[in-house]
Amino acid sequence: MARVVVTRPINPRAAELLNRHEVWTWPENRTMPRGLLLERVADADGALVMLTDRVDDEFLDAGKRLTVVSQMAVGVDNIDLDACTRRGIPVGHTPDVLTETTADMAWALLAAAARRIPEGRDYVLGGHWREWDPDLLLGSDLWETTLGIIGMGRIGAAVARRAAGFSMRVVYNSRSPKPEVEEKTGVAYKTLGDLLAESDHVVLTAAYTPETHHLIDHAALARMKPSATLVNIARGPLVDPEALSRALRSGEIGAAALDVTDPEPIPADHELLSLTNCLVIPHLGSASRGTRLAMATRAVENLLAGLAGRQVPWCANPSVYSRDG
Repeated sequence: MARVVVTRPINPRAAELLNRHEVWTWPENRTMPRGLLLERVADADGALVMLTDRVDDEFLDAGKRLTVVSQMAVGVDNIDLDACTRRGIPVGHTPDVLTETTADMAWALLAAAARRIPEGRDYVLGGHWREWDPDLLLGSDLWETTLGIIGMGRIGAAVARRAAGFSMRVVYNSRSPKPEVEEKTGVAYKTLGDLLAESDHVVLTAAYTPETHHLIDHAALARMKPSATLVNIARGPLVDPEALSRALRSGEIGAAALDVTDPEPIPADHELLSLTNCLVIPHLGSASRGTRLAMATRAVENLLAGLAGRQVPWCANPSVYSRDG
């Protein structure tokens, strides 16, 4: 029987799969305090963590018995994969199962921001709606416009597929061209500068790395159309928040919708939250009941495989299995 630490309550149906092991779960629905996490992981064979937990040398030094770390998320920018690989610890994550749900959220945010839906709701709730006005809260169309997608992985491709229903021209930028996606969806590769200049709407689905930190900065925003909409469903630090605030205030771009922020969570007094043309939600991209159950189940399956000495099926550092010796 292995000892397992779970750093946040997960769906009971997924948690049941761990009943053969000795499991300790942090019972509160908030980030586990760092000191307690290090204390609990000290005698654990496996850890099921969240994207709010930092898995670094300090964590791994404390968890000397760890044989596997499994994260209930796709992105692993909070995990030092090299440090895990050096110690022979596979890291599980949860790709694929949240792709379509997150792409749905991209379109929900894009439509809400472009058509000024939150402003419309506030207008009604504020008691300002007296009669129909042909010039009230005019927004931007989606149909037959140009959509730019930055990052063309699974989620980017899913966002692109949905654009066909709006008869949109879709351009994209990624670390390298994706001919297979181009063939299936008709998207066209562009340099980042050309994408920003040509797009009516820009959706960020790129991975966060040191190279993509504040990818959308003052210079990038200056290249965008003054009517453009920016949507971020990837990671908050892809966007420089100060640059975005200035661009939205000055009319350099039309609107923004953020599922993720820098910092996260965003303080309630942050300037972005005072702007009517900026919609911010609390990292809900994959937040459907079915998807979160699937994510928890996949995270548990990764954990169980590692504990049993089998290859982790959805491994973020597969080179751990090809180390010498």
